[in-house]
Amino acid sequence: MNFKYSLLAGAVLSAVSACAHAQEGEVTKVIVTANPFHKGETEQILLPAKVLSGDELRDKMANSLGETLSSELGVSTSAFGAGSSRPIIRGLEGARVKMLENGMSVSDVSGLSNDHAVAAEGSVAHQIEILRGPAALLYGSGAIGGLVNVVNERIPPALEPKLTGQAEARYSTVDDGHATSGTIDGAIGKLALHLDANARQSGDYKIPGSRVAGDPASGGARLPHSGTKEKGAGLGGSYIDGWGYVGASVSGLENKYSVPSDEGSVIDQHQTRYDIDSLFKNILPGIESAKFKAGYTDYRHDELGQDGTPEVRFTNRALETRAELVHKAINGWHGTFGMQTELTHFAAKAAEDGADHEEEDEEHGHAHDTVPATRSKSSAAFIVEEKEWGPVRVNAGLRLERVKRQPVSGLDRSFSLQSGALGALWSFVPGYAAGLTLSRAQRAPSTEELYSAGPHHATITFDVGNPDLRKETSRNVEFSVQKTTGLLRWKANLFHNSISDFIYGHVTGTLVDAEGHEGHEGEQFRERLFSQGDATVRGAEGEIEYNPLGLGVNGRLFADTSHGDLKNAGSLPLQPATRVGASVGYRSSNWRAGATWIHARAQDRLASFEATPTGSYNQLNANLSYTQKLKDLDLTWFVLAKNVLNEEIRVSTSLLKDISPLPGRSVVFGVRAKF
Repeated sequence: MNFKYSLLAGAVLSAVSACAHAQEGEVTKVIVTANPFHKGETEQILLPAKVLSGDELRDKMANSLGETLSSELGVSTSAFGAGSSRPIIRGLEGARVKMLENGMSVSDVSGLSNDHAVAAEGSVAHQIEILRGPAALLYGSGAIGGLVNVVNERIPPALEPKLTGQAEARYSTVDDGHATSGTIDGAIGKLALHLDANARQSGDYKIPGSRVAGDPASGGARLPHSGTKEKGAGLGGSYIDGWGYVGASVSGLENKYSVPSDEGSVIDQHQTRYDIDSLFKNILPGIESAKFKAGYTDYRHDELGQDGTPEVRFTNRALETRAELVHKAINGWHGTFGMQTELTHFAAKAAEDGADHEEEDEEHGHAHDTVPATRSKSSAAFIVEEKEWGPVRVNAGLRLERVKRQPVSGLDRSFSLQSGALGALWSFVPGYAAGLTLSRAQRAPSTEELYSAGPHHATITFDVGNPDLRKETSRNVEFSVQKTTGLLRWKANLFHNSISDFIYGHVTGTLVDAEGHEGHEGEQFRERLFSQGDATVRGAEGEIEYNPLGLGVNGRLFADTSHGDLKNAGSLPLQPATRVGASVGYRSSNWRAGATWIHARAQDRLASFEATPTGSYNQLNANLSYTQKLKDLDLTWFVLAKNVLNEEIRVSTSLLKDISPLPGRSVVFGVRAKF
């Protein structure tokens, strides 16, 4: 995993897809791979979807997955510095939003805390899929809020007729950031091969105004502890024939970034991942195809103090398998059924003198370990079916799951989870459709929610789990209406989610030391207790698009809002602001230009332990690119302008909003190519 970081190398492999040349009526259908029926994004019933790919994905690409997706409908970001911003979907975060890579769990620890980065790299992705709503039906109990699937096709599903590749090199002014990435795909006979690599480095970024909200004396210019350094690579191959394919891949990620808290922690993240994937066609009577996937992930990260000494080591080793069978139509019903298993070994253990205790006898621990070593097992069976009655298409599904947590010290817990959904999409006239979905999804308490009992240095909290927590149950109703053809297209979603036994971290205001004692001298932590209460999340999303992928002028208007409440206890913490926005653009065969404006309203719906409201802001971004043809190479030169107004932006979904504004004005220069 020690490959040389070189901006020149990225430029030589330089790259990007050329501008979309689709005229009206020739728009390419974008397939959602995380859907069992592989439908387009406008055809989803159970899981409303958005797919970012091509030029749109490259324009929005940022250092973190949360920042990349933060302007999409219903999606905000945890904004915990440049290195660790995680997507928040419809006001739900952490363990309720599942992170996938090629349809398999990323198996990092980003769902535990906002300072943990997602261990999936977007710069080498073919597309990124956002599925809003109760995706637990297909992908497990961790997806009550939705999921994000990073698709990089490291295991190629098809043979390329010739060597193809794309790459990118860019420089950003706000943080003196350099980034390169590249992918190559080819074939030798029936063997398809894939290689990708990326590297990124940035310094502390510039901020407008002061660091601390309302305190000019707190300093400005640059945000301390906001630099990042990341590199990764992946290699995969598959054997492809008429019967299907079978393949494997290996990938590695190294990510070291600072957390812009007062203490300035540094997180040193490492992950190695092994995957296999296979597809077999018509292997049994009545079966169209069979898929089997397996993935093993070895993840760890150290949380370093200001002197570089490790304070806590988080480790997670996970083995996941997934089998799916697609059956032929039976009385008009066409569907997928399968099984999924996952074995994980997780720990967050204290470090002494820079040495971790991972190899220590697990029957003994340290009083100030953050989370004891815990083994988790889950197994699930699921089925999703679809049938059409004239203009009405119906989806129905069921998932049964069993989860067991086994800590080395403490009470074992087991949970039986039942999730189901029923949805219908009615095409009442050609090009127009209305949909209604009813779903019930359950989530088992996570390891840290059950067993935490120690300090978390990066967030300055002393987390206390509750081994008696009950499973969450989410009941969701969603109504949608959309127009999907013609130059003018639009869609709108209304949703209401009632969650029984909602689990949340309650910051009590009590200060304790590293062993949980009050009134002692030394480093102090805010006590955070994991509690439960009934919650309601409701909201709406809508957008109108003109000529979204065609040549010439295009435009978009959009808005989203959501509101989460705890029964008799005020608002849920870290709720997103209501937003409205507009974009305008122009495409020709060579040129592409555009600008996007987003206005976020002030957010004063606070949880009982939140102290300060969040002010409104306006964010203006712009892009300009030119594509030239050089023999077999499509070369694109581009400029991106972010936060053009140099506005002081603090987002309500960030734990660090009062001391960590978003970056100021930035210009990104780059080159992309495709061959």
